[in-house]
Amino acid sequence: MAIQIHLDDILQAHGMRGKELAEIIGITPANLSILRSGKAKAIRFTTLDAICKALDCQPGAIIKFTND
Repeated sequence: MAIQIHLDDILQAHGMRGKELAEIIGITPANLSILRSGKAKAIRFTTLDAICKALDCQPGAIIKFTND
């Protein structure tokens, strides 16, 4: 897929674990894991908004498009 998820990089930069982020944004660790692995088919804007607020980042820092 041409869309890549870079959430792990941002979590590491903030010294945060996935479980902690899941609690902050109100989703299950399992659902966050699906997103982190790149296996998610979609993401709600409300979830993306919550992630960006929790990690103080832009959506483009999390989701990248490549032509590969």
